[in-house]
Amino acid sequence: MAGQGIQRREVLRILSTAAVAAQFPGFSKWAFACGHIGNAALQIKPASYNPLFFTPEEYATVERLTEIIIPSDGTPGAKEAGVAEFIDFMVASDPETQYPLRTGLVWLNAHSERTSGKKFNDLHADQQMVLLEPLGFKGKARSGEEDGQKFFALVREYTVTGFYTSELGFKELDNPALKLYSESPECPHKDDREHRHLAPANS
Repeated sequence: MAGQGIQRREVLRILSTAAVAAQFPGFSKWAFACGHIGNAALQIKPASYNPLFFTPEEYATVERLTEIIIPSDGTPGAKEAGVAEFIDFMVASDPETQYPLRTGLVWLNAHSERTSGKKFNDLHADQQMVLLEPLGFKGKARSGEEDGQKFFALVREYTVTGFYTSELGFKELDNPALKLYSESPECPHKDDREHRHLAPANS
């Protein structure tokens, strides 16, 4: 993948903001991975999400982009996890990202109309993929599309962050070390509490 997105030093800031986002009552789908711990009232969600920053048309485009980046291929993807909701909340909370994302959406539609005669949302799914491939793959990058590459990289970074900080995305990692427990799990070796049956560690 190509382009420049959120700097690595920003990742921890985004993750901490994701924890703050968990307290926002307006999400209809997105839920923080640790959201099951705490006030049960926070689990009551509205029927639909009302964007805080994006216009309805912009929000539809962002949602479609997240769905393309992390599709539903037999398992829940970005759309099911409500990643577009997360992105909208994050952007509404961070003025520094508002300009590049809004101008990026304008660029995407202008580029789509220039090459296909339609706005991005009006393209067929196959046409959308053809349009996005040069923006998302370094080997297919084309001169003159640098602004689009930076925009797509930014959306991709937020999509990945939003998905893997959500309950659905966290479950998709399927790593026992990352599983959350409301209580410490009981040791399964009830007949060998000192674990003498295990091989000694290599020195």
